[in-house]
Amino acid sequence: MTDHLILGAKILGETTADLVLRDGKIATLGADTAAPREGVPLETIDATGLIALPGMVDLHTHLREPGREDAETVETGSRAAALGGFTAVHAMANSSPVADTAGVVEQVHRLGLESGWTEVHPVGAVTVGLAGENLAELGAMAESSAQVRMFSDDGICVHNPVLMRRALEYVKSFDGFVAQHAQEPLLTEGAQMNEGCVSSVLGLPGWPAVAEEAIISRDVLLAQHVESRLHVCHVSTKGSVEIIRWAKERGIDVTAEVTPHHLILTEEMVRSFNPVYKVNPPLRTAEDVQALREALADGTIDVVGTDHAPHPTQLKECEWHQAAMGMTGLETALSVVQHTMVETGMMDWRRFAEVTSVRPAEIARHGHQGRPLAVGEPANLILVDPQARRTVRPEEHATKGRNSPFSGMELPGRVHSTFLAGHRVVADGALQTSLTGREAD
Repeated sequence: MTDHLILGAKILGETTADLVLRDGKIATLGADTAAPREGVPLETIDATGLIALPGMVDLHTHLREPGREDAETVETGSRAAALGGFTAVHAMANSSPVADTAGVVEQVHRLGLESGWTEVHPVGAVTVGLAGENLAELGAMAESSAQVRMFSDDGICVHNPVLMRRALEYVKSFDGFVAQHAQEPLLTEGAQMNEGCVSSVLGLPGWPAVAEEAIISRDVLLAQHVESRLHVCHVSTKGSVEIIRWAKERGIDVTAEVTPHHLILTEEMVRSFNPVYKVNPPLRTAEDVQALREALADGTIDVVGTDHAPHPTQLKECEWHQAAMGMTGLETALSVVQHTMVETGMMDWRRFAEVTSVRPAEIARHGHQGRPLAVGEPANLILVDPQARRTVRPEEHATKGRNSPFSGMELPGRVHSTFLAGHRVVADGALQTSLTGREAD
């Protein structure tokens, strides 16, 4: 493995230091003290103007494989993740077949290991086939080689309160957690966008905020009752923020995520009838967006989760009612969070690292991710150019999905380098070779 000498990086956007990466760890931090080791190449990187951050960790990624390789594969999604600055992602269970058995999660885990662009951690389904009728093999998935600790029927709410309670109780035995897609199905039947004035004007069936808030209210009380860990996926309303804040004040073990797109886009985008803006949960109001930003800044919302949801072109470039819900996000997440949170002064780069790396790694119990940039720590880190600006062009992305809501927008920030276990998988914004020796196309 090549050693790396990183010169003049700003650690968490604060003090400037040199770093030496050796044998998968940070060997030195401070002034340049690196000397080439006999037989080991040493690569020197001029990081002047670059910020060093722990590699980002995404708790909410759709990699589609197995079964939906026309939309994404573990390989293409992993490449997109590395380019976006992620050193670990969690692959949601709504593949085909569903990741509801030890066999399927082990397959996804193995594909991630073979790819080697980023760590891939499978998320196990809560119920068999995502059908909401019977619990999946939670224990078997936890004991498998994939060591699953996160379980979710994401895309579908675990609506049955008895099943939800049993799942919360079950995962306690191996320190797992349930990530809920909060959507009351009876209140959202046929819903197409946020319920409000815009939906009335456009004549589209509305998706009320209370459909999300009612499930969150129920589930935080269930988590309190059984003393288990609950994670709320893609929070989208001001009311949801208030409920989560209430729960945390009472010591309930709940964590929450917000997507990049819910930090910037509003229901007003739907006036274009462009299906790229069709997403679950829907884009909400400007008031909701502001509440989400404030909640992420103050810690009520713990992490940013991309909800990266690639779709084949034919499922998005069609009539609104027929279009699939979802947006891509792995390759634009850093830029959107920089734009909405860092450049607005709502958080600094240290706080950015907390919500994109440290907290998600803590929630998922990944002791080697989200670690401090310190001597002896695993070398999972990124170098970011905060001054760079780019126009988003989905056709240039590594993901198979072209359904980016940021297409044509100019956004700040660029991932210059990504290091996975000390191996430089991205250099100067381009894929190099993966940890397993795969070469970029």
